Amino acid sequence: MLGRARRLQHGLQRDDLGQGEAQLTPVIHHLNVASMCPRGGGLVDGAPGVFRRASLVCHAWLVVLSDRLLLVETGLGTRDLAEPERLGKAFVRNNRPRLDAAETALAQVRALGYDPHDVRDVVVTHLDRDHAGGLGDFPWARVHVHAREHAAATSPAGARRYVADQWAHEPQWQLYADGGERWFDFDGVRPVDADASVLLVPLHGHTAGHAGVAVRRGEEWLLHAGDAYFHHRQVGNDGGCPPLLGMFQRRFDHDRRLRIATQATLRALNRSSAGVHMMCAHDAVELARMR
Repeated sequence: MLGRARRLQHGLQRDDLGQGEAQLTPVIHHLNVASMCPRGGGLVDGAPGVFRRASLVCHAWLVVLSDRLLLVETGLGTRDLAEPERLGKAFVRNNRPRLDAAETALAQVRALGYDPHDVRDVVVTHLDRDHAGGLGDFPWARVHVHAREHAAATSPAGARRYVADQWAHEPQWQLYADGGERWFDFDGVRPVDADASVLLVPLHGHTAGHAGVAVRRGEEWLLHAGDAYFHHRQVGNDGGCPPLLGMFQRRFDHDRRLRIATQATLRALNRSSAGVHMMCAHDAVELARMR
């Protein structure tokens, strides 16, 4: 169990159920676990200026539950920083990651005053190198991922996209196969924890088994959509995207038609009044808004 002092300091909140009971509502810390600075400025991030470096993040969540911590996404890990060559020369050259040790999930868990060993579960939307690099920093944790994603990443063909060295420590995989319940307009949704306050939501298309993560907070939900979209305009009114970022997105589509369909469903949900607040992995504007 997380210590009582730590719960009070870092914020598990109580919801009054109106029936003489109360339950603890998860608190979510919004972290940037990998700053990336590609060329192109506003053609990538949508902000003014095209001759500067763009500003992209890797938005992760540290979710405080009653008995443990749960990490959503891991960004780049300590070994990636020590051995950036394992990320691949093209990735480092094109994305210009900051490689700042203070940005690793491990360092930020400690900076928030938590024991990293309380991170018992890690959920990754997919296993691309900028999302799975920190898995090795929490080797004791169970790693939750869609079975299709695990199969694609661990297949011989996966070497063209994924960095298998990031899970060479042989984590405790928790795989989620097809099938499950319906959640809003998404099918095949499965709970990650026993009380169904954390859900794995299939959002396929960017990769073979890409999935989002939804966390219930009272009457509302927060949805981490990973790389199902790259820029907040894509789920907004105009559905647009900065041109170079859109080009990058298309380049790494596993199934473009499916990714576009997934994005359209997310856009419709975002425009509704369903009480779902969504964010993606790399949009610095969304990260600043959530913080």
